[in-house]
Amino acid sequence: MTSPAPHEGGAMVTALPPSRTASRATAPSPLPEAAVRPPGVRHLGPNWYACVMGTAVVATAGVALPHRLPGLRTACTAVWALALVMLAVLLAARAAHWLRHRDQARAHLLDPAVAPFYGCLSMALLAVGAGAPAVGADWLGSGAALALDAVLFTLGTAIGLTAAVVVPYLMVVRHRITADQASPVWLLPVVAPMVSAAAGPALVPHLPAGQAQQTLLYACCAMFGLSLLATLVMLPVIFARLVTAGPLPTALTPTLFLVLGPLGQSTTAAGKFADAAPGVLPAPLDRGFLVFAVLYGVPVLGFALLWLALAAAMVLRARRHGMGFAMTWWAFTFPVGTCVTGAEGLARHTGLAAYDWLANGLFAALVAACAVALTHTLRGLLNGSLLAAPR
Repeated sequence: MTSPAPHEGGAMVTALPPSRTASRATAPSPLPEAAVRPPGVRHLGPNWYACVMGTAVVATAGVALPHRLPGLRTACTAVWALALVMLAVLLAARAAHWLRHRDQARAHLLDPAVAPFYGCLSMALLAVGAGAPAVGADWLGSGAALALDAVLFTLGTAIGLTAAVVVPYLMVVRHRITADQASPVWLLPVVAPMVSAAAGPALVPHLPAGQAQQTLLYACCAMFGLSLLATLVMLPVIFARLVTAGPLPTALTPTLFLVLGPLGQSTTAAGKFADAAPGVLPAPLDRGFLVFAVLYGVPVLGFALLWLALAAAMVLRARRHGMGFAMTWWAFTFPVGTCVTGAEGLARHTGLAAYDWLANGLFAALVAACAVALTHTLRGLLNGSLLAAPR
């Protein structure tokens, strides 16, 4: 058996257990109190919100599939409820972390490998909120689901916009980063506003007609542009690091899938704009959003599939080189889910069956990835390894 060990780039990796060469006759030295104390929340980082994101996107992606399977909606409702519970537990645990371990929380902010994960808090709130009207209404009722979505959207958007400024600021003025440390993790704080851009249009019909609806829709468009341009700034740096410094460390290799996030989420957002614009914006702007959704989404999703193939090949290589489970495996979930919802939008707006089948295929991969990541995470929680101090 292997035992979890040090963090590599902020991710839990596996290492061989300590050698058992000591004589049985030698009495073991007493362990310090901290060594026998069960792991708490001191080492619970913001990367754990990725579990919520990856679980919630299974529900929102599954309920919008063009081919509905019997019982799928009921399953999606149960998965969304699980994501809601996970979010509540994590918010409480992270609040305890900040109250009891402020030194560690500050260290996370000043660690260039951990600070970008603060974008995950925003995306976890937004992912659960987006699923409330879509599937949570079956359990909570339409009124409560809409209220929950509005609250989580507001909080998630405020946190996401803050992270999109604060984390890059810290990277420039406080973190000491070299070129070979560039990582797809850097995308996490700047992609959070894109999730807001995709989630906001669902709230537009519930606002008063006129200025209120138009303001929210245009605000979502502005966050779309903010996130897209910031992503275009960072992607060349990340790719340059790959081709000049070689593959990422094995524990970080799954983070290559994070590049799919802004690609799939921007395609999804463009489709949501096209759905919300009629009746809200005057002609021809309303029809213009439909044209934009297709002309933007088709080539961007095409590039996403290219990157998916490249990232999958790199993961297979890392697996052959001994890649074990790490929390970075959750990168296989939410980014792929955004590609599912992007393909679903293109299927609606183009009428092409090819996008229907693409959405179905990607969803099957998403469910498998989420099941594997969730199983390993639960195992690590039960044996305490994922919350233990890095060695």
